[in-house]
Amino acid sequence: MDKIKVVHYVNQFFAGIGGEEKADTKPFVAEQLPPISAQLQKNLGDDFEIVATIVCGDSYFNENLEEAKAELIDMIGKFNPDYFIAGPAFNAGRYGMASGTIAKEVQDKLGIKSITAMYDENPGRDMFAKDVYVIKTADSAAGMRKALKAITVFTEKYAKGEDVGTPEEGGYFPQGRRINYFSDKTGSARAVEMLLKKISGEEYETEYPMPAFDRVEPAKAIKDITKARIAIVTSGGIVPKGNPDHIESSSASKFGRYDFSNITDLTPENSETAHGGYDPVYANENADRVIPVDVLRNFEKEGKIGSLHHYWYSTVGNGTAVASAKKFSEKIAEYLKEDKVDAVILTST
Repeated sequence: MDKIKVVHYVNQFFAGIGGEEKADTKPFVAEQLPPISAQLQKNLGDDFEIVATIVCGDSYFNENLEEAKAELIDMIGKFNPDYFIAGPAFNAGRYGMASGTIAKEVQDKLGIKSITAMYDENPGRDMFAKDVYVIKTADSAAGMRKALKAITVFTEKYAKGEDVGTPEEGGYFPQGRRINYFSDKTGSARAVEMLLKKISGEEYETEYPMPAFDRVEPAKAIKDITKARIAIVTSGGIVPKGNPDHIESSSASKFGRYDFSNITDLTPENSETAHGGYDPVYANENADRVIPVDVLRNFEKEGKIGSLHHYWYSTVGNGTAVASAKKFSEKIAEYLKEDKVDAVILTST
C-alpha cells in the first residue's frame, strides 16, 4: 500500500524562525521538517509521509488574505498530497484563523481531506468548525503532546476513509449536524431519567446542549452626568498616527492606552485605525467617526459631562480570541478604577 502523503501547515513560531518579529514572513516551504512536523510524522507512523511543511507568518496571512491563500494553494498543490493538516493553533487567534482558512481552502479548491486543531475559545473554531474538522486542544502549547496524539488518532481514521465517530468519540468540535441513531429507550424515558438525575444532583448529559453565555449585571445609573468622568474604550482600532504599539489588524494580542489630554479633535495627522475588518478610508479621514472625541470635548466645555478621561483604550475586535478580549477588559477595568472613571463609552465598528 502506498503511503498517504501529508502536507503540514505551521506559523512562523512553530517553524522555529521567530515570534512576533517574524509574523510578516511570506509563505515558503521549509527545507526540512521542523520539530513539530517531525514529531507528528513519528506519531503517524509508516502509513503516512509528511512530504512538506508549509510556513507562513500570522500577520502576513491575515493582512494579505487573498494573496496568501493563492500562494499557499499553489505551493500545497505542487506536492499532490492526499491529506492536509494545519496547526495545532491552540488559543492563538491569528494562527487559528489562518489554519481554519487554509484548511477550508485546500478542502474546497483542491478536494483534499483537511483538518486543523485549536482551543475552544479560538475565533477560528467558531468560524470554521462547520466547514472542516477542528480537533480539540488545550489553550497553549503545554498541551502539544496531547494535541498531536488527538490529531494522529483522528487522522488514522479520517485519512483512510473510516468512520470518525461522534464529536465526543473523535475528539473534534461539533459541526452542527444531527446524526440519526437507534436507542433501546424512547425519548420520553431518556428525558425522565435525565430530569431525575438533575433533581437529585447527579451528573447527566443532555442530548441537545445549549450555548452558555456570560451574564454581566448592568452598572447602576449615573446620578449626575454633569459631574461624571467619562472614558472612551473602543474595539474599532483607533490609535495614534503610526500605530506605536503595532496592534495587529485582526486577532489582536494587545490593546493600547493613549493620552489625548491635549487633543480636542482627531485628525489624519494625529490618528488612524489599525483595524483590518472594515474599509479604513473614512476612519482615517476622521477618527471621530469611531470615537467621538470632538463631540465629547464640546460636551465637556458646555458642562454636559464632568470631564473626558485623558486616556482612551483601543484594540481590534475582529478575530480576537474570547480569552484575549476578556484579559484586555479586565486590565482596562483596573486602569479605569485607579483613575476613578465613572462611566465608559464603548464603541465598535
